[in-house]
Amino acid sequence: MSDHRKEEIMLVKLSKDPLKMFDDIWEGTQLPATSAFKVDISEDEDAFYIEAEIPGLKKEDISLGVEEDVLTIKGERKKETEEQGKNYHRVERNYGSFSRSFNLGELIDQENIEASFENGVLHVSLPKAQQVRKTKEITIE
Repeated sequence: MSDHRKEEIMLVKLSKDPLKMFDDIWEGTQLPATSAFKVDISEDEDAFYIEAEIPGLKKEDISLGVEEDVLTIKGERKKETEEQGKNYHRVERNYGSFSRSFNLGELIDQENIEASFENGVLHVSLPKAQQVRKTKEITIE
Protein backbone atom coordinates (compact mmCIF):
# COMPACT_ATOMS: atom_id res chain seq x y z
CA MET A 1 0.00 0.00 0.00
CA SER A 2 1.41 3.37 -0.99
CA ASP A 3 1.63 6.36 1.34
CA HIS A 4 1.14 8.58 -1.70
CA ARG A 5 -1.78 10.93 -1.15
CA LYS A 6 -3.26 13.18 -3.79
CA GLU A 7 -5.11 16.23 -2.57
CA GLU A 8 -6.61 19.03 -4.54
CA ILE A 9 -8.26 21.88 -2.64
CA MET A 10 -9.86 24.81 -4.42
CA LEU A 11 -10.80 27.77 -2.24
CA VAL A 12 -12.61 30.49 -4.13
CA LYS A 13 -14.61 33.46 -2.90
CA LEU A 14 -16.65 35.08 -5.63
CA SER A 15 -17.43 38.37 -3.98
CA LYS A 16 -17.00 41.87 -5.37
CA ASP A 17 -17.00 43.32 -1.84
CA PRO A 18 -13.44 44.65 -1.32
CA LEU A 19 -13.68 43.94 2.41
CA LYS A 20 -14.27 40.26 1.61
CA MET A 21 -11.43 40.04 -0.88
CA PHE A 22 -9.12 37.08 -0.26
CA ASP A 23 -11.60 35.43 2.15
CA ASP A 24 -11.68 31.67 1.96
CA ILE A 25 -15.07 30.12 1.37
CA TRP A 26 -14.21 27.56 4.03
CA GLU A 27 -13.93 30.14 6.82
CA GLY A 28 -15.58 28.82 9.96
CA THR A 29 -15.39 25.19 8.87
CA GLN A 30 -12.92 22.60 10.02
CA LEU A 31 -10.39 21.95 7.25
CA PRO A 32 -7.69 19.44 8.01
CA ALA A 33 -4.46 21.24 8.84
CA THR A 34 -2.68 19.28 6.13
CA SER A 35 -5.13 20.03 3.32
CA ALA A 36 -3.51 23.21 1.97
CA PHE A 37 -0.59 25.49 2.64
CA LYS A 38 -0.88 28.50 4.94
CA VAL A 39 -0.83 32.11 3.74
CA ASP A 40 -0.39 35.57 5.22
CA ILE A 41 -2.14 38.42 3.38
CA SER A 42 -1.26 42.05 4.01
CA GLU A 43 -1.53 45.38 2.24
CA ASP A 44 -0.09 48.85 2.10
CA GLU A 45 -1.17 51.86 0.08
CA ASP A 46 0.30 50.46 -3.16
CA ALA A 47 -0.36 46.71 -3.12
CA PHE A 48 -1.64 43.55 -1.47
CA TYR A 49 0.91 40.90 -0.53
CA ILE A 50 0.51 37.15 -0.19
CA GLU A 51 3.16 35.07 1.53
CA ALA A 52 2.48 31.36 1.07
CA GLU A 53 4.41 28.88 3.17
CA ILE A 54 5.26 25.96 0.87
CA PRO A 55 8.26 24.13 2.35
CA GLY A 56 9.97 21.25 0.62
CA LEU A 57 9.25 22.42 -2.93
CA LYS A 58 11.34 24.00 -5.65
CA LYS A 59 9.96 26.96 -7.56
CA GLU A 60 9.65 24.67 -10.61
CA ASP A 61 7.06 22.62 -8.64
CA ILE A 62 4.80 25.68 -8.14
CA SER A 63 2.55 27.44 -10.63
CA LEU A 64 0.80 30.76 -10.22
CA GLY A 65 -1.91 32.11 -12.52
CA VAL A 66 -4.92 34.38 -12.84
CA GLU A 67 -8.12 33.44 -14.63
CA GLU A 68 -11.31 35.50 -14.49
CA ASP A 69 -10.16 37.55 -11.47
CA VAL A 70 -9.13 34.44 -9.49
CA LEU A 71 -5.50 33.97 -8.44
CA THR A 72 -4.56 30.29 -8.12
CA ILE A 73 -1.43 28.88 -6.52
CA LYS A 74 -0.81 25.23 -7.42
CA GLY A 75 1.93 22.84 -6.50
CA GLU A 76 2.88 19.22 -6.33
CA ARG A 77 4.90 17.56 -3.62
CA LYS A 78 6.47 14.35 -4.91
CA LYS A 79 7.66 11.55 -2.71
CA GLU A 80 11.25 10.86 -3.68
CA THR A 81 11.44 7.16 -2.84
CA GLU A 82 9.23 4.58 -1.28
CA GLU A 83 11.07 2.80 1.49
CA GLN A 84 10.48 -0.91 1.83
CA GLY A 85 10.59 -2.64 5.17
CA LYS A 86 9.76 0.43 7.28
CA ASN A 87 6.75 0.36 9.56
CA TYR A 88 5.55 3.93 9.99
CA HIS A 89 4.01 4.89 13.31
CA ARG A 90 2.91 8.31 12.10
CA VAL A 91 2.68 9.94 8.66
CA GLU A 92 1.99 13.68 8.76
CA ARG A 93 3.68 14.88 5.58
CA ASN A 94 1.44 14.99 2.54
CA TYR A 95 2.44 14.21 -1.01
CA GLY A 96 0.52 15.00 -4.15
CA SER A 97 -1.13 17.97 -5.85
CA PHE A 98 -2.60 20.92 -4.02
CA SER A 99 -4.00 24.32 -4.92
CA ARG A 100 -5.49 27.36 -3.30
CA SER A 101 -7.40 30.17 -5.02
CA PHE A 102 -8.34 33.73 -4.09
CA ASN A 103 -10.76 36.21 -5.64
CA LEU A 104 -8.94 39.35 -6.76
CA GLY A 105 -11.89 41.43 -7.85
CA GLU A 106 -11.35 44.69 -9.71
CA LEU A 107 -8.90 46.22 -7.24
CA ILE A 108 -5.79 44.48 -8.60
CA ASP A 109 -3.62 45.52 -11.56
CA GLN A 110 -3.34 41.98 -12.96
CA GLU A 111 -0.78 42.96 -15.62
CA ASN A 112 1.84 43.85 -12.98
CA ILE A 113 1.59 40.98 -10.48
CA GLU A 114 5.05 39.82 -9.39
CA ALA A 115 6.19 36.72 -7.52
CA SER A 116 9.36 35.27 -6.03
CA PHE A 117 10.16 32.09 -4.10
CA GLU A 118 12.78 31.92 -1.37
CA ASN A 119 13.41 29.53 1.53
CA GLY A 120 10.06 27.74 1.13
CA VAL A 121 7.99 30.94 1.01
CA LEU A 122 6.22 32.21 -2.12
CA HIS A 123 5.99 36.02 -2.12
CA VAL A 124 3.29 37.49 -4.39
CA SER A 125 2.90 41.23 -4.89
CA LEU A 126 -0.51 42.33 -6.20
CA PRO A 127 -0.38 46.03 -7.10
CA LYS A 128 -3.58 47.97 -6.63
CA ALA A 129 -5.27 49.21 -9.80
CA GLN A 130 -5.80 52.91 -10.31
CA GLN A 131 -9.33 53.70 -9.28
CA VAL A 132 -11.62 54.51 -12.15
CA ARG A 133 -13.72 57.59 -11.55
CA LYS A 134 -17.37 56.70 -11.80
CA THR A 135 -18.58 60.25 -11.46
CA LYS A 136 -18.08 63.17 -13.78
CA GLU A 137 -19.27 66.71 -13.61
CA ILE A 138 -20.87 67.86 -16.83
CA THR A 139 -20.86 71.50 -17.82
CA ILE A 140 -24.25 72.86 -18.87
CA GLU A 141 -24.05 75.22 -21.82
